[in-house]
Amino acid sequence: MTEGRTDEAIERLRERTLSFYYAAAILMLFGLGVLTVYVVRLGNLTGPGVEQSFGFAVALMFIMSALLIHLVDRTYRVWPLGRRVQSPDPGPVTDRGWATFLAVAVLVAAGSGIAYVLAGLLS
Repeated sequence: MTEGRTDEAIERLRERTLSFYYAAAILMLFGLGVLTVYVVRLGNLTGPGVEQSFGFAVALMFIMSALLIHLVDRTYRVWPLGRRVQSPDPGPVTDRGWATFLAVAVLVAAGSGIAYVLAGLLS
């Protein structure tokens, strides 16, 4: 994959990729931090326009998180020095896998329900 490239060219590619990754990661983390502080500062969600503002802030946080994950994945896939790790093929879908998935889904749903009830009682 690196045939025909000099060590200097590979180093430039590596530095360019890392610089892009660092800049984007720092900007995304800063943005997530600002949005997190904004969501916390909103306070009670019963004020006029606060629910919509909270929704926009949470949506932006999810979009920025997805972009950060995409950036890491993309950087890994086009790394100038080539991939060092080959991911394994996925295994077959089994009944045990479905049972584990359903158990986790039930746990998440129960935890969400409990958190919702507790939040209602505390506010």
